[in-house]
Amino acid sequence: MTEVSRRVAAFCERYGLDVPIVQAPMAGACPPDLAVAVAEAGGMGADGAVLDSPEAIGDWARRFREGSSRAFQMNLWIPDETSSADSGEEPARRFLERFGSPGEVGGAAPVFTEQCDALLAARPTVISSIMGLFEPAMVERIHAAGIAWFACATTLEEALAAERTGADVVVAQGVEAGGHRGTFDPDAAGRTGVGLLALVPQLVDALRVPVVATGGIADARGVAAALILGASAVQVGTAFLRSPEAGIAAAWSEQLAAAAPETSVITRAYSGRPGRALPTHYVRAWAADGAPPPAGYPVQRALVGQWRRGQPTGEGIDRTNHWAGQAARLAATESASVITRELWSGAREYLWSS
Repeated sequence: MTEVSRRVAAFCERYGLDVPIVQAPMAGACPPDLAVAVAEAGGMGADGAVLDSPEAIGDWARRFREGSSRAFQMNLWIPDETSSADSGEEPARRFLERFGSPGEVGGAAPVFTEQCDALLAARPTVISSIMGLFEPAMVERIHAAGIAWFACATTLEEALAAERTGADVVVAQGVEAGGHRGTFDPDAAGRTGVGLLALVPQLVDALRVPVVATGGIADARGVAAALILGASAVQVGTAFLRSPEAGIAAAWSEQLAAAAPETSVITRAYSGRPGRALPTHYVRAWAADGAPPPAGYPVQRALVGQWRRGQPTGEGIDRTNHWAGQAARLAATESASVITRELWSGAREYLWSS
């Protein structure tokens, strides 16, 4: 047995997997059917719960378990220590008027502590975090419930802090990843961009806990490369977005298929936090000369939601966040279960065919 195979086998045995493929927890694009398809193919399903009420968290877990008894993770954002909620709201509001008229103001955001309680009650295989670390008391509760904690990190410093705080696994997020950047400091998120090829081996060398690689992995070659670099598993998101279980809009799916590696951009236009997305008309408008900076998180997210509930004019506002990793063009339209199996079977050919 090779070093890679031993590492992968140990990770899979620990988390009840047949294949070292973890679905990324993509808020708004993680229906239970997608997670079930990944889990039933031997991987780990996922839910991005940042926008969910405690009731919705419990309902998602129930619906997953109706389709599968296998492993899944549920993810939360760690709240910012200092809020930028009052940053740039009025200029952003005025700028949004070019996309139409606003709808009703949304309700209050879910309470983080209540979401934490709901995740513990749901008892997933894994509770994961992004954009920071759980407080020690929450880590103790997670482990006391027999649940593992996966902490997303974008730098070596963040990864070491996660290990010190008790993370069972560090998810190394390269700058290639679609969706929100997991950088702990919101002010640094737009300028901190380490590629996965550089990030994974440095984390593997410095940490005692397993590393899961994520960012720009959408085919078997990427899986094999990440495992050779020292990862114990990979986490993929964009690779599943075009599957029927994900159920994203046709226009978004078609744009993913046409996206070159350099197409996607880092934008704060959707939430106020930087994330990698397709350059839609809406996203490009925020980057044009004369445009104000988007408001801080979570105000920008609330404003975008309000305008989505309103009446669009012209091209209007994007009805969904068009997230896209740099390997978007490699995303397949097959079932997520087929994608999961093919990612691993192909990677095995690369790793052990010789």
